[in-house]
Amino acid sequence: MSFHFTDPKPDREPSFSFTKPTDVKEQLQAIADLAHEILRLVADVRRQISN
Repeated sequence: MSFHFTDPKPDREPSFSFTKPTDVKEQLQAIADLAHEILRLVADVRRQISN
């Protein structure tokens, strides 16, 4: 399962859609995985900025 952001605009929240129908538990796990990846990338950027 994967999902993508749709029609991102700087002045509004991005939305996303899943590429295939899944149950809610799988969707929540995919969102949690994405959130962890975003936090990891933010930590990497902060580390690079502070060096």
